[in-house]
Amino acid sequence: MAARDLQERIKKLIIDRRLASGAPLPTEPELMAHLGASRNSVREALKGLQAMGIVEIRHGFGTYVGTMSLAPMVEGLAFRTVAGHHRGEDTLLQLVQLREAVETGLVARLAGRLPDTDLVELDALVDRMEEQAALGGDGIAETDRAFHATLYRGLDNALLGEVLEAFWDAFHRVHTDLGGAPQDPLVTCRQHREIVDAVRSGDAIRAEGAIREHFGNIRARVSTTDTQHPHRCHNERV
Repeated sequence: MAARDLQERIKKLIIDRRLASGAPLPTEPELMAHLGASRNSVREALKGLQAMGIVEIRHGFGTYVGTMSLAPMVEGLAFRTVAGHHRGEDTLLQLVQLREAVETGLVARLAGRLPDTDLVELDALVDRMEEQAALGGDGIAETDRAFHATLYRGLDNALLGEVLEAFWDAFHRVHTDLGGAPQDPLVTCRQHREIVDAVRSGDAIRAEGAIREHFGNIRARVSTTDTQHPHRCHNERV
């Protein structure tokens, strides 16, 4: 039986038995009997599922349902973006456009709807950005990340939060590897302050405009990176 078929049957077993993350799977002999497959075939299928984060193999203890994180998606997205860039494609710009499309569509839903506690937290994050900008910008990227995570937390959608984190991870890993020029930290602060003010005002169009301006600046920097490095040496770190 093909490994892919076994993987699908193991996934169905997890769903049918409503096993949560961290729950133990049947033992290897039990899986062999349930699936009618050899030990090697079961092990090969489980290794493939482990690579996808669906199961976790703890040697000496057994196999458990994995965290089912989006880490494999980040790896694939980052590698695809870098590989495309080395072929002279504008894959980094495409990744930015994808993030922009998602966040522009979401921010309008938040305008005038975020609780005061979230707005206060967002204000504090921009304050921290300004302090970091005054010191040269060290640490501002992580504060920026926290800002976006806090902003969309109000939508109460865990999967959405994970997807946005995946986009963020992929973009910043790729952009760092490709040597993109950093944004002026003062511009970063101003744009994020405008996003908070727009959301607080309840003006959905203004909020969308603030997000578009923010990503417009990122797109411009990415385009510059693509122009400067249309064909990187193949042995450079990716």
